[in-house]
Amino acid sequence: MALEHINPDGLLASPDFTQVVTATGSKIIHISGQVAWDNDEGLIGEGDFAAQAQRAYENLATCIAAAGATINDVAKTTVYIVDYSPSVRHALANARNAVFNGPNPPASTLIGVQALAFPGLLIEVEATIVVD
Repeated sequence: MALEHINPDGLLASPDFTQVVTATGSKIIHISGQVAWDNDEGLIGEGDFAAQAQRAYENLATCIAAAGATINDVAKTTVYIVDYSPSVRHALANARNAVFNGPNPPASTLIGVQALAFPGLLIEVEATIVVD
């Protein structure tokens, strides 16, 4: 099985992780958790959950396209939210639906967490994608 490592233009190129890794066979794509960073590790929407959710899903869509897939190929997402409360569900749904607007949304898990990898991050979204 061959792996392809991709760090799309416009996203942080970190020595600590690859933004997108694809495995060939019946291609399975694992996307690293996307947060509200620009490509210089600048935080978008500090303290603003809705703005961070929007940027995290935009970054996820960038990764999906860079891997040669589409939103319709996403099998599963996992969403991590700092200090989760139901009050953020509307903002989360708006951000998710702006990307996943088709009739068949992926399976999804939402996990409330105490903190993410860096201070100020409020949401992280990862995905598994399958393509032929």
